[in-house]
Amino acid sequence: MIDPNHPFYDALWRRVLIPVVCLVWVGIELYAGEAMWAGIVGAVGLFATYKLFFDRRKPEEQRPPEHQED
Repeated sequence: MIDPNHPFYDALWRRVLIPVVCLVWVGIELYAGEAMWAGIVGAVGLFATYKLFFDRRKPEEQRPPEHQED
C-alpha cells in the first residue's frame, strides 16, 4: 500500500504530514461522534507511521554504475 522507499517520501515533511493529517481526522471523527471511522482512520495513521518511519530503509550511497568494457 505504501512504498516507504519511493523517492516521494524522501522529504521528512511529507512523512510527518501524513500521520498528522490522520491524527487530526481522528479528532474530527471523534468530535462528530463517529467512533468507528475514528478507529479506521487511526489504524491507517498507525500503519502509515510504521511504514514511513520504522519500515523505511536508509538510502544507499550514490555510486556510479559500473561499466563493462568490451
